[in-house]
Amino acid sequence: MRQILAVVRYNFRDFHRNPRVILTFLLSLVLSYLLSDRVIRVSEQYQVPMQAAEPFIWTFGDTTSVLLSSMLLLLLFSDLPKLSPASPYYLVRMTRKRWLAGQFLYVTAVTGIYLLWVLAGTMVLCARYTFLGNQWSETAALLGYSSLGETLQVPAAVKAMESMQPLGCMIQAALLLFGYSLTLSFLILLGSLLFDRGKGMILGLLYSLYGFLLDPEVLGKILGLEPYEMYKVRVFAGWVSPLNHGTYPSHNFGYDLLPSVGESLALFAVLLILLAFLALIRLKRYPFTFMGGR
Repeated sequence: MRQILAVVRYNFRDFHRNPRVILTFLLSLVLSYLLSDRVIRVSEQYQVPMQAAEPFIWTFGDTTSVLLSSMLLLLLFSDLPKLSPASPYYLVRMTRKRWLAGQFLYVTAVTGIYLLWVLAGTMVLCARYTFLGNQWSETAALLGYSSLGETLQVPAAVKAMESMQPLGCMIQAALLLFGYSLTLSFLILLGSLLFDRGKGMILGLLYSLYGFLLDPEVLGKILGLEPYEMYKVRVFAGWVSPLNHGTYPSHNFGYDLLPSVGESLALFAVLLILLAFLALIRLKRYPFTFMGGR
């Protein structure tokens, strides 16, 4: 375990000074600001506060927001796998399996840090409009029980509001976003091992495109479906699209045939194990070069 942690520590060297990392975190803050503007306008216009967890729930409660926030990971992980002049020494002193475990642990840690940053940034940006009590606000009622949420395209799901308190809702939404983002991150690493260093973004882009095309609204427009046919599309997309699995309102809260939050998290766990297994197989034949190459 010490060898694995040593790889992680080395990968984090100069992490906070890396221009690509700084740019990614700044762009995520800009994205959070732009996406949270919808709920801030409601709070300002109607002079009603929000519970502190609600801005994150509403801001990252649709597939577009989840997709945009996760795609910044393509920039963040464009240099995977992390290779340096010290890498040959690590590979001599440990097995390739342990080196790969260190890479996966690094990717998991960075993805977690990134999402905590997004969560904290969204809450701070909306702090002046929020309160701390763990109960749904009047803003939530306005968005969920009137046409206002639909008009502003704010995903305030009544079924979610009726099933639990805001803090529990936020934790579940964050876990789903983490599961989707982590599968994307693992896929980028696998792609870099399969093709070439830095080209894992190809698989990441295809994964994101797959989720986008299976968005119920996009799929409905492509197929020319009528509104009464959309329920079946939502159920289909809810099960086969990782992006929908990573979006909190696209789940079963006791009313329909959509996957439950637990089922989506289990699916992400299976995908992560599969991606790690495929990466391990590829690593056995991966041609490490350190002089002007990979």
